[in-house]
Amino acid sequence: MSVASTARGRGPAAVDVEISGVNLSYGANHVLRNIDLRVEPGEFFAFLGPSGCGKTTLLRLIAGFNVADSGEVKIGGRDVGDLPAWKRDVGMVFQSYALWPHMSVRGNVAFGLEERRVPRAEIARRVAAALDLVGLASLADRKPSQLSGGQQQRVALARTIVIEPKVLLLDEPLSNLDAKMRVQVRHELRELQQRLGITTIFVTHDQEEANAICDRIAVMNAGIVQQVGAPMELYANPANLFVANFLGTANIVDGKFVETNGVRAFDAGGGLMLPVPEDRAIPPDAKFVFRPQDARPGPVAAGEISLPARVLGHEFLGASVRYRLATGAAEIFVDAPFHGGAGLLANGAATTLALPPGAGLWLAR
Repeated sequence: MSVASTARGRGPAAVDVEISGVNLSYGANHVLRNIDLRVEPGEFFAFLGPSGCGKTTLLRLIAGFNVADSGEVKIGGRDVGDLPAWKRDVGMVFQSYALWPHMSVRGNVAFGLEERRVPRAEIARRVAAALDLVGLASLADRKPSQLSGGQQQRVALARTIVIEPKVLLLDEPLSNLDAKMRVQVRHELRELQQRLGITTIFVTHDQEEANAICDRIAVMNAGIVQQVGAPMELYANPANLFVANFLGTANIVDGKFVETNGVRAFDAGGGLMLPVPEDRAIPPDAKFVFRPQDARPGPVAAGEISLPARVLGHEFLGASVRYRLATGAAEIFVDAPFHGGAGLLANGAATTLALPPGAGLWLAR
């Protein structure tokens, strides 16, 4: 099925990508550790994590540029471990875009088809359809140096989708764009992926990008998949402290569990004692974790946890004001909705930190 017909919503059936028991080392450096995950057909999936966590290595493994020490990679149910990159029917958009500077936009997009010995008439038709799909038909005769960063990124996309891969792989494709352009292009990426219905895997270290456009995310650290889930699921129910801290801002309160007269509490130092729910199994090395928007400064309602606090500073974030508060030995971020004309709490002012009942999580590493 051609790019043109795919754009009209009649594309080829999407395939899944299954990774089972994959390990990969470079000498003594164990880069990928027992990776097991499945990308659903037609899903926009992200590998998210800090630099050096193994996410690009895993993407290149799927593409066929890296070879695993053990484990399997299946695309559409077919084991591709022994297939070279050009036989895996995947398309990869590189971080640098890797455009030929001496070729026109049209020439760059046609290159992969020419290498595959596709007939000229078919090349012309598919290139025109791909450029139309990414909104660059009018710029077909320009050179890459005559394009903006966002336009170059779309050329790289068109060059990849024109070969009609079963899986689209994106290696930090927005990292070379400025902040405003990144927001625009990520929406374009999502719309294009939905129009094509193609299984897409996106590598990024930017949690905002992954949250904004992906169906599910695999959070990685030190070569290990820490958790897989939908963005809101990961944010609200992180599996461990790393996921909580990497996905957005999290208040992580350290301390120790103590028991007085049969009542268990969490001693966070400086006289700060937090109640511990009796109906939860909490690991002995757990810390108390909550998001800035889960608490607020000011009056405390019935049933809420009330903690004395002092204002250390604030940041204006547009829709909210983020206060930095000291309570006990802990420093806490709290987001208060901003309303025009509303007064700010002054630095050094005494206030109260209010936590609704049931707010927060008890997480271990």
